[in-house]
Amino acid sequence: MNDINKLLEVMAQLRDPDKGCPWDIDQDFASIAPYTVEEAYEVADAIERGEMNDLREELGDLLLQVVFHAQMAREQRLFDFADVARGISEKLVRRHPHVFAGKQAGTADDQHQAWEAHKTAERLAAGKEGEGVLDGLTTSLPALTLAAKTGKRAARVGFDWTGADAVIGKLHEELAELERARQDRDKKHIAEEFGDLLLAMTSLARHLEVNPEQALRQANRKFSERFTRLEASLARDKLDWSDVSADELEERWQEIKM
Repeated sequence: MNDINKLLEVMAQLRDPDKGCPWDIDQDFASIAPYTVEEAYEVADAIERGEMNDLREELGDLLLQVVFHAQMAREQRLFDFADVARGISEKLVRRHPHVFAGKQAGTADDQHQAWEAHKTAERLAAGKEGEGVLDGLTTSLPALTLAAKTGKRAARVGFDWTGADAVIGKLHEELAELERARQDRDKKHIAEEFGDLLLAMTSLARHLEVNPEQALRQANRKFSERFTRLEASLARDKLDWSDVSADELEERWQEIKM
């Protein structure tokens, strides 16, 4: 028995109505979905930290999510793990004619455009999307990622800024509108303008060739590391947060950043 078959067997035993685990038996697609998303982020986190042992473990956890969903689908006679594996294999072959069908290969950018064209053609053939540029976007994506993908789709048909400088000008405009909303103390309007500002930031990221989701995750990590060092500096000096002024905290913060 190979490792994949062993994993499938373990999952089937966990879901066995008579002898399985009560928690695993009680789950369904909707209850497991949040764990699937969480495990994908933990894979990304391990990669960003450069921890390959953690990556191996997290990839196993993510594979478990695929196996879990496939087992539940098999129980309902919808599909099984073999169908999932076969489907993705066929898709990869279909979308890489330059590798599997002797077609001429271009640059990496050419292949990316061809991949997107294949995806669009497949959706149209399956009746899953019409002619709309934004059709087929997964709206349940994290908002920052969805904003980036939406802007990228719009840019394909020329609905885009002329460059980063133009987007920066738009950012100043959005900041001014946010300030006006703030002065009016209209919470709904403030939230709306703040959202417009974030959306414009994702456009700037695209023009700067920055992944906004990854950039924010890295910024979060950097802030957490520095904040932890700030906390340690206070503990080293036997000080509590209430013992230091805002100016002293800022001074310590700037020292930590150096």
